[in-house]
Amino acid sequence: MNSPLLVLASTSIYRSELLTRLQIPFITAVPNVDETPLPNESARQTSLRLAQLKAHAVAQNFPDALIIASDQVALLDGQQLGKPLTHDNAVRQLQAMRGKTTIFYTALTLLNRKTGTLQSEVAENFVTLRDLSNAEIEGYLRKEQPYHCAGSFKSEGLGIALMSAMSGDDPNALIGLPLILLIQMLRRENVALF
Repeated sequence: MNSPLLVLASTSIYRSELLTRLQIPFITAVPNVDETPLPNESARQTSLRLAQLKAHAVAQNFPDALIIASDQVALLDGQQLGKPLTHDNAVRQLQAMRGKTTIFYTALTLLNRKTGTLQSEVAENFVTLRDLSNAEIEGYLRKEQPYHCAGSFKSEGLGIALMSAMSGDDPNALIGLPLILLIQMLRRENVALF
């Protein structure tokens, strides 16, 4: 039996790099979706809704594929943190996060386009940043420029130096794709890794 086509509904190089670790062939597709949170929507709900939306956004072009989609939302003091996009926004985010714990919700969806089966789950990671000085924040941002990362840092890069602690379901989820959950979902779809 041939394995189904795997499609990663993402333009993120970090998600692609993570999926490559599983050593299974896949292609990527662009999921054009509005990532604005809905009114009164929790961070967990936002991440889950957007992951499902991304999967459905590319599904019409791949009638026999397994579609993988993920979305991450950070929550600090009850406020959702999105991608900062600019240096000034990133400075503000990191200043607000210093010395505090932020929860990162990383939702994963696997859509079997052929059967209509949809699996969705959320991995949680808790990240505490050191009490960073303004100079450390500026220095970090100038070196890594993580302006397209929720929370304004990359744990897989120099951002690890900002942290005092990290715990959670899957360290890969913090980078953007919960591989432990994905492997479980793929097994339910009879996709073998070895």
